[in-house]
Amino acid sequence: MPRIVGVDIPNDKSIWISLTYIHGIGRFTSEQILKEAKIEKSAKAGTLTEDELSRVTQIIDRSYLVGGQLRRQVSQNIARLRDIACYRGIRHRRGLPVRGQCTQSNARTRKGPRKTVAGKKGVKESR
Repeated sequence: MPRIVGVDIPNDKSIWISLTYIHGIGRFTSEQILKEAKIEKSAKAGTLTEDELSRVTQIIDRSYLVGGQLRRQVSQNIARLRDIACYRGIRHRRGLPVRGQCTQSNARTRKGPRKTVAGKKGVKESR
């Protein structure tokens, strides 16, 4: 398995798909990197030479924020939003959707499993 910026990428897949195993690189970015490195995108990752791998690694190091550095920057951005107590920071703090989605009937992923409230079922009207 070739190792690029600390991530083992699969041998048997095309290099443009294999690069997407690196956090922060998607399909479009992968194609841009391969164009700049002058590598055929359909080539298998296991067949690349050391020279080609080093070209790809240099391009990624020079131009893109990936892996642990990207994760660290995202968490610092979220911590900053929490600290300044803006609307988005408050939503992060409470574990609610941040980007304006409705929460009355949806948002179970952010809110977690339902919390049952006792005493609602037995309420009857008296006449």
